[in-house]
Amino acid sequence: MNTPVYSILLVLLASFIGSFGAVFLKSGSGRLSSSSIFSLLLNWRLAVGVLLFVLSSVFFIVAIKRGELSVLYPMVSLGYVWTMLWSRLFFGEPFTKAKFLGLGMILLGICFLGFGTSRH
Repeated sequence: MNTPVYSILLVLLASFIGSFGAVFLKSGSGRLSSSSIFSLLLNWRLAVGVLLFVLSSVFFIVAIKRGELSVLYPMVSLGYVWTMLWSRLFFGEPFTKAKFLGLGMILLGICFLGFGTSRH
């Protein structure tokens, strides 16, 4: 089974949307006034974060219907790449050597997956 470009693009979109879900969860968690369930339910940022994660899951489900799970699922890790950028942009979190090393390993791993699926 080959993985269609359509499925790859959907997974990329899912990882992008999911990374914004993490941003909203972080933003919402910083605004919690108490640990009560009522406080959680009234926090619109947390709700948006959860909804974005659900939406990204929908795109992922549609993508894996026609593609190889062993290729597509690791591509979800690109969400970490997006999240690192958003963390810097929205929260001022620093870029470090360790983060760049991790970023490189993620990208290298995804490249290896692409080579592993080519058939001769």
